[in-house]
Amino acid sequence: MMRPILVVAVLALSLPLSALASSFAGSSAGSASGASSAGSSSSDDDKVVLDAREDAAAFVASDGAIRGARLEAALLHLRERDAAQREASDMALARTLLAR
Repeated sequence: MMRPILVVAVLALSLPLSALASSFAGSSAGSASGASSAGSSSSDDDKVVLDAREDAAAFVASDGAIRGARLEAALLHLRERDAAQREASDMALARTLLAR
């Protein structure tokens, strides 16, 4: 009974932040005509990570039992981008996503 309440509480606390972060990512992506391919790639990377925050919150709150598709994509993305993160546990990376 306690875990579902914890999951709901964590998700409720993270929703306003993720909504704000998603809005920020969308507004800072640049215009289609003036954005360089490197800039677009960077904003796409950030979007993958920001979109995974809700899944990361559920993963942490459930002690790893809930694994969403967005979290899986972000974990893969982070490990491909940074060699140091290849050695980090899924839980450590999920907590890092929540701290952003």
